[in-house]
Amino acid sequence: MIELRPFDSLGGENHGWLNAKHHFSFANYYDPKRMSWGSLRVWNDDEIQAGTGFPPHPHSDMEIITYVRDGAITHEDNLGNRGRTEAGDVQVMSAGNGVRHSEFNLESETTRIFQIWIEPTRRGEDASWGAKPFPKGDRAGQFVVLASGFEDDADALPLRTDARVVAATLKAGETAEYPLGAHRRAYLVPAKGSIEVNGVKGNARDGIAVRDVETLIVTALTDSEIVLVDAA
Repeated sequence: MIELRPFDSLGGENHGWLNAKHHFSFANYYDPKRMSWGSLRVWNDDEIQAGTGFPPHPHSDMEIITYVRDGAITHEDNLGNRGRTEAGDVQVMSAGNGVRHSEFNLESETTRIFQIWIEPTRRGEDASWGAKPFPKGDRAGQFVVLASGFEDDADALPLRTDARVVAATLKAGETAEYPLGAHRRAYLVPAKGSIEVNGVKGNARDGIAVRDVETLIVTALTDSEIVLVDAA
């Protein structure tokens, strides 16, 4: 089963400083048919204006992954962590037994991010945060694991859940395969470009929900940047 969820069908709200679109029910957007996708609970498409951001607020027992599409985001938390994550790079916050953090766009341009929340399988541990650069050249023509809860993915940022976040950059006409497994679920969003997934076409910022499919065959119809969550 492959379901296209066009960008225009997403919920969300423009707050002025923040233009947010939600692939799943979040904040004031509620859709009983879009509550989650397996352990994937949130996929927000956020545009944050220069010099603004999310003031300090708490989280617990959630894996929160931020993929920066344009600009940069600066993280700070009550554990003493502070870091700036640039376009194409990723940060992971394991909220664990509780953390208070802020995320600000300190740049002179609009920052665009995907923020992804995945339910953890390990709860109550100390909170943690980390960030890592993932050069787009390294994932040219193939999927690369950015964050993972599997020990074999040693180069990825760690997650406390049975899931992976992967990405690929494909030129028009290129195809990349991802071995999902029929018992798993996937959710793909092209950050840029347009793609075809096992015959289903999607454009930039559309969501593509997949289940009961052994292997994903992703073809770029135009130059594309793709983010995918592989979840239980």
